[in-house]
Amino acid sequence: MSSKIALSAAALTAMLSTPVAAQEYELKLHHFLGERAPAHSQMLVPWAERVEELSDGVVSIEVFPSMTLGGRPPELVSQARDGVVDLVWTLNGYTPGLFPRTEVFELPTVFVNDPTATNLAMRAMFDDQLAEEYAGLEVMFLHVHAGNGMQMVDDEVRAPADLDGLSLRTPSRSGAWVIEALGATPVAMPVPELPQALSRGVVDGALIPWEIIPPLRLQEQTDYQIEGAGMARLGTSVFQVSMNKGTWDSLPDEVQNAFREASNEDWLREVGELWRGTDNFGIGKENEDGNTHFVFPDDEKAALLAPMEVVVDRWIDEVSDAGVDGDALVGAARDAIAAAGN
Repeated sequence: MSSKIALSAAALTAMLSTPVAAQEYELKLHHFLGERAPAHSQMLVPWAERVEELSDGVVSIEVFPSMTLGGRPPELVSQARDGVVDLVWTLNGYTPGLFPRTEVFELPTVFVNDPTATNLAMRAMFDDQLAEEYAGLEVMFLHVHAGNGMQMVDDEVRAPADLDGLSLRTPSRSGAWVIEALGATPVAMPVPELPQALSRGVVDGALIPWEIIPPLRLQEQTDYQIEGAGMARLGTSVFQVSMNKGTWDSLPDEVQNAFREASNEDWLREVGELWRGTDNFGIGKENEDGNTHFVFPDDEKAALLAPMEVVVDRWIDEVSDAGVDGDALVGAARDAIAAAGN
């Protein structure tokens, strides 16, 4: 055998004995908040790292905050559906009417300020009652925040009548109905636009959780934070982490399983605890800066919450006109939250 042939044989043997590198999947996750927001640093980045670890490094997820890949927050759902990006984290309420069944979990008196139980309830109901709304998407997980309170610039609200003639930022159409039921005017806008709207007097306040206070520095622009006794809030917002369906279908089973395990019930409990903890931190920051945290006492809380049944009835009528059994969904959601909270 010539030395040339021997060398070629040796090279072939080396090639055959070298393990073939596993296929790698480099994905992009796009969202609307900045790097300082707990949603980015304490939820989305750890979740991406969890997927990467569970996939033995086959998956790599780069997280892009602050809409750095372009567009505005209401476009995130279409970006995922159209394959402009692989994954998004977004607020369902930014695209009103697309997720009417899931919206039931945002309603005041349905959401009872237990984010963990609500996260688990949405998971329990997803396949049978919610999934059809997410065509073109593969949902990794749904979650809520700790609930909407009122943050006001210089109007101390001690009764619903104090809101008459004021304008509040709303995160969603159900939030708009809450504001209208309280006698104020809703102004819809993505949350990154809120600081400028407050500084310019476009709105007198916002319906929003305490969690967002530090990243948006709302303690510098608001004076009052208002909720009911027992941390009673006026509904919540549903968020989704979703993948383009074509991207999902292209992944092998073992990679899909890594995503599923990373998004399991234990993770949803962590997410619920995270949002409760960051909410507590946010109101603490307001208190440190000398703001007033007013809590409607038990004997006055009923006046704050009484108009909320009108919101639930309005939602039932709206979705029922679209062929959705709203009354049954309200009952199912309340039961699922109660069961998850036990």
